[in-house]
Parts: sequence; structure tokens; C-alpha cells
Amino acid sequence: MVHLTDVTKFYGSKRALGPVSFEIEKGNTVGFLGLNGVGKTTLLRILACGLRPSSGTALVDGFDVLSNPHEVRKRVGYLPELPPVYRDMTVTDYLTFAGRIKGMTADEVARRMPEVQERTRIVEVRDVPTGHLSQGYRQRVGVAQAIIHEPELLILDEPTHDLDPVQIMEMRAMIRSLKDSHTILISSHILPEISRTCDRLLILNDGEIVASGTEEELGEKLFASRTLAVAVRLGADADGDGDGDRAAAVEAARTAIARVAGVTGVQIPDSPGAEAGEAGAVTFRVEGDSDLRAEVCRALVESGHDVVSLNRAERGLERVFVGLVGKGGTWH
Repeated sequence: MVHLTDVTKFYGSKRALGPVSFEIEKGNTVGFLGLNGVGKTTLLRILACGLRPSSGTALVDGFDVLSNPHEVRKRVGYLPELPPVYRDMTVTDYLTFAGRIKGMTADEVARRMPEVQERTRIVEVRDVPTGHLSQGYRQRVGVAQAIIHEPELLILDEPTHDLDPVQIMEMRAMIRSLKDSHTILISSHILPEISRTCDRLLILNDGEIVASGTEEELGEKLFASRTLAVAVRLGADADGDGDGDRAAAVEAARTAIARVAGVTGVQIPDSPGAEAGEAGAVTFRVEGDSDLRAEVCRALVESGHDVVSLNRAERGLERVFVGLVGKGGTWH
């Protein structure tokens, strides 16, 4: 559906994007992540024919954005970060206008209008001027104008921009409902929205794609080690009345884990009395070079300790991203 080969964008001598190469198959929902100014919006605008690339080839459904921009626009629906609404038009008048400038006949617009308003949940405000709408409704109208002509590719740049938590949930549900009829590209600064909505992620840094894949795949690529959270009910050494007895038992459990081949680190709890789920259970964080759950469990049991729970520790998308770009910053 989308095929980019060595696409770049320069503003004078300043490189804003590229070289960027990737393919997106029809029906996929792909999220673009990156710090402010790394080229996400530039990339989306090129695909929407709002910017011309400086070099390289960008194809949408086989049509080049440079040599066939009109054919590309027929196949693309685009919602920029700020919805492009005319505030003195009612919602229905604005969507009619948007459909007509996209080449639809009056009959086609009339046929399409009820479905679009229903899918974007704007039926109740269809006769209201867009300037009187809340930000949430304006975003929905923005999505409506992007899908009015039934595009194959839907591009959403920050679709949850300035929305409150309830509106974000509604927008997420709307995007999910559109996945069955569109290939979708999303740029967002809200990381959970990306991971919950998208099938695949592309991470940009300094105008280039530094990683791609699912959230789980990115975590595996970035971190060679595996992290386990192990909750242990300490053995007989902890039955004494003093803190020293418990501290000795914690150290004994730590030593048993550390002796397992492949374990690269064991974090002792901040407090020897730290509990995890059940009284007397202490949680250790174990780093290893492979999946060592069975080996760690066996070592603890043979050392006289009970394993209450043993799970892979989750890696948040934030940690994956920071590890890839190697610096902090402001999301965009």
C-alpha cells in the first residue's frame, strides 16, 4: 500500500527527513513515534501530497506522490494536528464542501454523509457551526472529512491532540472501528494509545527510522537480557525473631539466584521486609541473557525457598523509546 525508498526532505541546507525507506501493507495500522522535530509530520505530509520530497520515491497504492499527486490524493484521507475546519460552516455543510473538493458528486456526498456522521459520532451536532464545537467534536469532524471520500489510506497526525481522557478513549474506539476499511498511519505523543491501537511501530530519530516492529519485538531487539520478577517466600533462615535472620535469608535467596548460569544481575529489595502479594514473600528483579524462569525456580526450591510467583517483567514503550534514541525530550 505504501512504499518509500530513500525519501529525503531538505529546507535549504537543513535536513528535516531521511533517507527513509519502508513498506506498509494494506490493512495495517502503523504508529510513528519520535521526539519533537524528528520529521514525523514532514513524513506524513509527504504521503498526503502536502509536501514534495527533495529526493527518493514515495508510492501510495502504486502511484508516485510527485508524478501522480491527484491519484494519490484520491486514495488518501488526511487529518493534520489541528482539524482543518471552517468555523462558520455547519458540520454538514463543511463535510459537503470537503467531499466536493475531493471530487465527489453531490449524489455521492449525500449517499456517504449519513454513514460518515454515524461512524464518527457527530450526528447530534450535524447542524451546529464547527466554531461552536468542543475540541473533541472538532477532531471527530476532522476525521469525518478525512474519510468522506472513502480513502484506502487514512493518515492521522496527533488525533488525540488536546483531548481529555474520555475523548481520548472515544477517539481510540473510533480508530479501531475504522481499521476494517482503511490502512491507517498515526502519529501520537501518547504512548499507550500507540501500543493499544497500532499493529506496528516506527520510531524516528534525527529524521531517520531507527527501529520498527511491534512493541514486544522492539523490546527484544533493544534489550539482550530478559527481566524476571520473582516473588519468594523465604526458607527456614528467616524464621528467627531478628532482622538479621531475615536479612540472611534474603541474601541466601539472592545467592541461589545469582549462581544460575545466564543470570547477569539480581536486585535485592530496598527493604528486607518488602512483600509481594503474600505475607513473607520478597520480590527480586532478575536479569538474564535468556528465558531463565525454570532454572531460577529450580534453584530457589532446591535452596529451601518457596516461589510464590515468577513472571517476565514488563518493559514499557517509554523505556524502549528512550533506549533507542539515547536521550530524553519532549514528545510530539
